[in-house]
Amino acid sequence: MRYFLKIQYLGTNYYGWQIQPNAVSVQETIQKTISTLLREKIEITGAGRTDSGVHAKQIFAHFDTNVVFDKKILTDRLNNFLPKDINILDIFKVSNKTHARFDAVTRSYEYKIYLGKSPFLLQTTWQLYNINLDIEKMNEMSNLLLDYTNFKSFSKVKTDVTTYNCNITEAFWELNGKRLTFYITANRFLRNMVRAIVGTLYEVGLGKITKEQFIRIIESQDRKKAGFSVPAKGLSLTRVTYADSNINSK
Repeated sequence: MRYFLKIQYLGTNYYGWQIQPNAVSVQETIQKTISTLLREKIEITGAGRTDSGVHAKQIFAHFDTNVVFDKKILTDRLNNFLPKDINILDIFKVSNKTHARFDAVTRSYEYKIYLGKSPFLLQTTWQLYNINLDIEKMNEMSNLLLDYTNFKSFSKVKTDVTTYNCNITEAFWELNGKRLTFYITANRFLRNMVRAIVGTLYEVGLGKITKEQFIRIIESQDRKKAGFSVPAKGLSLTRVTYADSNINSK
């Protein structure tokens, strides 16, 4: 039988989602704990692969087992044994063919900037002091992203993908007091893509990149032309959706 885990975590202490040879990952931490509790080797597959230091407000993962368990009791026990920066929100049964990664239809990210200094937001925002950003111009350039599908310019160079095409359906900035947030939704994302886009749009906001230059950056398909990659701590995976409305309602 196949089950979905609905998970959230603070990524500060982890080398990303995916299991790494010599570093602690979120996937490995959950796998070890659930394997111990169910007393069998469990492998979990996530809906995405967040990078080192990136957070997730909502991510799904699936696992297979024939062990009979009470979902609420297992959820409670997992949360008792897991570190405090990982939380299991729910466990529910799905079709044996449902795949957490391949069946996901959209993924949404937020990148948070704090225009000031706050020790309480150090782990979850990129903090900038005494700068003026042209947010209207940043939003204008963000909207241009929806006109393109190839985002090789914002991808890590050494990656194993077969295509750099992504369908972005939403990309905009919102300012609330000192909190500046970038929202972006697509069917898929490339490695480092959101952080590279934010770094480039940051330079747009500073007036260092014009509209014409921004377009040339995208169309060049050259990572060296784009802006720098902003710190991971400001980035969070916030929502993953599926064609199955039952999963989305969880």
